[in-house]
Amino acid sequence: MINITAPINNLGYGVASYNIIKHLASSGEDVQLIPIGTPEPLEGSEFLQSIMHRPSLHDTPSVKIWHQNDIHHHIGKGTHIGFPIFELETFSDNELWSMAHNDRLFVCSEWAKRIVLDHLDWIDVRVVPLGVDSDVFVPVSSARQQTIFFNCGKWEIRKGHDILVECFNSAFEFDDDVELWMMCDNPFYSPEQQQEWINLYKNSKLGSKVRIIPRQKDHIDVYNVMKQADCGVFPSRAEGWNLELLEMMSCGKHVISTDYSAHTEFCNADNCNLVDITNLEPAQDGVWFHGHGKWASIGSQQKDQIVEHMRKIHRIKQEGDLPQNIEGIKTAKQFSWQNSAKKFKDNVF
Repeated sequence: MINITAPINNLGYGVASYNIIKHLASSGEDVQLIPIGTPEPLEGSEFLQSIMHRPSLHDTPSVKIWHQNDIHHHIGKGTHIGFPIFELETFSDNELWSMAHNDRLFVCSEWAKRIVLDHLDWIDVRVVPLGVDSDVFVPVSSARQQTIFFNCGKWEIRKGHDILVECFNSAFEFDDDVELWMMCDNPFYSPEQQQEWINLYKNSKLGSKVRIIPRQKDHIDVYNVMKQADCGVFPSRAEGWNLELLEMMSCGKHVISTDYSAHTEFCNADNCNLVDITNLEPAQDGVWFHGHGKWASIGSQQKDQIVEHMRKIHRIKQEGDLPQNIEGIKTAKQFSWQNSAKKFKDNVF
């Protein structure tokens, strides 16, 4: 048996935890779920009730999928494994203390592994990449005449939402047949904070070409939005994984992304229009990050690259020659949730 302490919800940690547990259980692995918070109902998650709070042996391994400042509490006396998903290259003393109180750590990427070992060079760190449900996010071409650019991920400066609107307005004019779709509802913001972000886009030069899409109920609804787009734009300063970027690849969509942080595990020059990152800067947004640690610096050089990538995608689409992102589809098949669960199990025991 594997004891897994984790949240189950529609946010990043919850989606990752649910899919790993689901595929472990479907492969016949004996799993006990100890939920963090109240599990939110997800499609197909009814089976979770049967694996919650079960009696288990004291020496069975325990994995906690959670933030790096709180992964030292475990169930039982078996191997204790923490699985944090983090974005920055520096940890606080409390985070280091919590991570160090594990026998082993799982991380999503080689980038994250290097960062952990820079701080805790003695600890056993294993890479367990996250995945995508390729049964839901299937390849399809957009039937729309317009070139649709798309971004998904809760409103944050970390995700580059402050500069994406600037790049879109620099790349195109009102006569260009383009739209920018933003599905970025942030459940941790007040209505006023959400509206500030929406106003930044809607009141811009090309605000009439920007569509604000509300949070979707489940992944099928997310796919139904993604399949209408041509290109995902993810100018992130730092990511712990970036589920939506991989999902867009699985849909066969072209993607634009910074060449930095955890998504370098699956983004390369063959499957992604990369934005070169030459410098890091203090991670500061006045809300979630206050200068402790660094993330990618996005200056005029990076903005120019994003603009050129967007213009190129639009030109090819309007010429009628925009193919599916075949390399992205191949990559997504390698990073399935089945493979994530297998690597998880292989590295637990």
